[in-house]
Amino acid sequence: MKPCIIKTEEQYDQALERIGTLMMDDPAADSDAGRELDLLAMLVEQYEDLVYPIDLPSPIAAIRFRMDQAGMKQKDLQPYIGSASKVSEVLNGKRPLSLSMIRKLHKGLGIPAEVLLADSTPEIPELVYDVSAFPFNEMLKRDYISFSGSVREAKEYGEELLSCFFNIFNGKPPHPVHCRSGKDVVDHNSLVAWQARCLYQIKTAKLPAYKADHISEEFASTLAKLSYTENGTQSAVDFLNKKGIHVVFLKHLPGTHLDGASFMSPDGNPVIAMTLRHDRIDNFWFTLLHELGHIHLHISEAVSLAFFDSESNLRKTQDKRELEANQFAANALIPEQSWVEHRDDLLNRPTESKVNAFAEMLTIHRSIVAGRIRFEKNIYKLLPQIDGKASLRKQFALV
Repeated sequence: MKPCIIKTEEQYDQALERIGTLMMDDPAADSDAGRELDLLAMLVEQYEDLVYPIDLPSPIAAIRFRMDQAGMKQKDLQPYIGSASKVSEVLNGKRPLSLSMIRKLHKGLGIPAEVLLADSTPEIPELVYDVSAFPFNEMLKRDYISFSGSVREAKEYGEELLSCFFNIFNGKPPHPVHCRSGKDVVDHNSLVAWQARCLYQIKTAKLPAYKADHISEEFASTLAKLSYTENGTQSAVDFLNKKGIHVVFLKHLPGTHLDGASFMSPDGNPVIAMTLRHDRIDNFWFTLLHELGHIHLHISEAVSLAFFDSESNLRKTQDKRELEANQFAANALIPEQSWVEHRDDLLNRPTESKVNAFAEMLTIHRSIVAGRIRFEKNIYKLLPQIDGKASLRKQFALV
């Protein structure tokens, strides 16, 4: 055979066969056969160093070797790496290979995966986090992901950045999600990203161990009465924290239609997360207690559910668990017996004075009573003088 750069196993086998034939003849070193033997031995060694390395070559060395084998120039790497500047930066060690680049180089140039990955992994990981499937730009804007370069550069390494970001789930897939959002089309990936960010916010928080038997209807009623106090919303957060329940406030992502959520954290403590999408006192308390209801009734370490809730569709839900959480919250805010006794009077002729008197009797915030009346009558313009508006977003740094 005519000596040439070895690129395939077939050429490798042919070279070994030719070497064997030449060695049988034991040619002189300065003869044509001897020079052919030396050249073939060198080509075989070069091929074995790349394909059967004892120590893996660097990814860049492997790429340059393939370029030499195929007579490629830097511009020929653009389909695999990107622009001319990216190719130059990669070859000069100024830009790391992304998983996307590695897949293309492996498939297009046949460079072994373990060489490109610079470890003993025999296969390139399958695509798990596709940047285009997540609100990646918004996640960067809100500092979900830390990256010092441009958005375009971040997207080049988006798969790796997302993989690192979702490590907060400790290698387990996100909890099953139950969405209550009526006709709204919910972006599942946005919900998962939002949940992950919530977990990052409490990652360093140190709370007492959570004990499920601490939560009861009496506990929820005590919590609800904090609404009567001047700084009741912050007091509620402190109260729950002391019982081992994280409370997180995080602005919702587009496409989530989200008011509140509840799930278990990796540290074994439950989480109530709220978006304050509706900056209202009555919405705050109902959402808080609805999610507490899920924790009390449905969520445990053995049952890894995550509930993501939109209060705007509360009237339409038929899910048994959601109805149970609704009832838990309603009874905590206004005990059922008290509501039954005063319901007709409050609904037939709702006035500000009646609302105030009933709220004083129960020692709860009056907007909670007004909200219950609006809900029961399905007329949300009632009692405009008790609008329940607040500055909760500002209080919990969501502005």
